[in-house]
Parts: sequence; C-alpha cells; structure tokens
Amino acid sequence: MTVIENSRLAIIGAGAVGSSLAYAALIRGSAREVVLYDIDAARADAEVLDLAHGTPFTGASRITGGGDLDAIEGASMVVITAGAKQKPGQSRLDLAATNVGILRELMPRLVERAPNAVHLLVTNPCDVLAVAAQRFSGLDPSRVFSSGTVLDSSRLRWRLAERLGVSPTSVHAMIVGEHGDSEFALWSQSRIGPVPVREWVDAQGDRIEEAELEQLAEEVKNAAYAIIAGKGATNYAIGLSGARIVEAVLRDEKAVLPVSSVLQGYHGVDGVALSVPSVVDSSGIARVIDVPFSEGEQRAFERSAEAVRRTIGTLGL
Repeated sequence: MTVIENSRLAIIGAGAVGSSLAYAALIRGSAREVVLYDIDAARADAEVLDLAHGTPFTGASRITGGGDLDAIEGASMVVITAGAKQKPGQSRLDLAATNVGILRELMPRLVERAPNAVHLLVTNPCDVLAVAAQRFSGLDPSRVFSSGTVLDSSRLRWRLAERLGVSPTSVHAMIVGEHGDSEFALWSQSRIGPVPVREWVDAQGDRIEEAELEQLAEEVKNAAYAIIAGKGATNYAIGLSGARIVEAVLRDEKAVLPVSSVLQGYHGVDGVALSVPSVVDSSGIARVIDVPFSEGEQRAFERSAEAVRRTIGTLGL
C-alpha cells in the first residue's frame, strides 16, 4: 500500500469528541481535507465555520461539512464519533444498545458513500461497536476497527513517565483487552527505553513495586470516569489519539498501535473485538501481532473477551 494523496478524512459526529478530533487533525495536518458531519446541521455548520476560521494558521488542510451525509462522498477514512455519550457513573458497556442501533442504520449509508474507506470507531463501547460495525457493513475486519486502548496506553505511558522521571516517548507500554473495566496493562512486554519496567532502577536505586504497578494500571482504567465526573466528557486526548490513528492509515505508516478489531484465533479468542498490538497502514490493520502473554495476562485477556462476548450476546449480534 502507499501514502494516500489528497486524503479526505470524514468525521461522523460534531460533538465534543468529533470536533476535538477535527481540531487535532487540522493542527497536526493529519489529512488534506477534513469533513465534519452531524445530523444536527446547525451544530455541524457552526463547528465547521469556527474551525475554518483557524485554517490560515494550520497549513494546507481545509475543512468542510455540515448536515448532509453526501459531503463524505469518496472519503479515504471515516471516523465515527456519533452516539449517546457516557454519563457519570455509567460503564461503557451500558451504552451498547443505543449506539448499536445508531450503527445499524448508519454503516450501510457510510459504505455506500465511501466504499473504499477505512472505518474507525471511536464511539463507546468501542469493542462491541467494532463487532457491530463490521457485521452491519460487511467489510473485512481489517477495514473497520476501533480506537481501542490507544488512549488508555497513552495515559499509562504518561503516568509511568511522571512516576519514573523520564520522557513519555521513552516509555513503551500498552493497555490491552477491552477498552473498559476489564482492560489490563501488558507489563510483561513493558519497557523504559530498553529496560523491562520491573527491572528499571530509579535515581535513588529503587525498583517500582508490583503493588504500585497495579495501582497505576487501576488509575489508568478509571481515568475516564474521573474526567467525566468533573466536566461531563473526555474529548481532547481522545481527539489527539484518534488523529494519531488516522495518520497511521493515511500516511501508510505501518505503526504498531493497540487498536481493537474482530479477532480470529488470537490467544484462543474468536469473533470478539479486543485491543492488541496491531500493524496499522493504508489498508487498515495489516496484521495483528502475536505477543507473548504471561499466565496472568492470558487469564485477564480471557476475562476481557468474556465481558465483551456477554454484551454481544445480549444484543443479539
């Protein structure tokens, strides 16, 4: 595959997440053109106008859109942020029924207008919706997947960097499994530079204790709940992480990211979408990487799969 020239990024949903993603994509130059659509035409028009006024400061990218879905025609990539938002105290999986219903109607219309696009789900619960979107669209699982634990992994890297006094770019660690309450840190494969995280020695000559690693992972898992309780939604970091995934596709980067796709025979899991390290390029997910798990991580992965599988079964998918 190759870099997609004159790329068009279509963002479905002009709420807090969609508009933040559009803003991040414009600033980062993620695509040549950003198209922002929302069923609320007035909201979409206002967001497009506000963002367009800033494009003289962002380089060559432009933004269009509004309340007509035909605006996404021929998009290179479609990012879906539309759906009911998570309320304080509500788990991501509680959102499933409403947002699956939205996708059932939406996916065929998107594929009709952008048949060659790679589709990225950001709406929660993103693992369940990745399964739903794949089934409703009929697309190969490599071309319709979710943002998964890309943001969770960013939170983990930031938190470890703060704790250990290093740059986040030198922290190589991932959250895998469900993007939700059963997610877990892949500590067996985590490193600070080339050093396994459990072997890292800080400036005082101390190693990080196992109990503290567990506490850090718990903080990451609950980070969204804390943000939602304070301001009602998470938007900036998910907008940035969404733009990062878009770039991996439109620039044919072959970047390794923990996105969530429908798995087949991965560590014993079939037909369920979970986040695992995957090579992302202009085809979508070029391949899923078979990463060694510890015994505890394998059990945690199976619990994550069962959590998502239960919801899929409840919804009759």
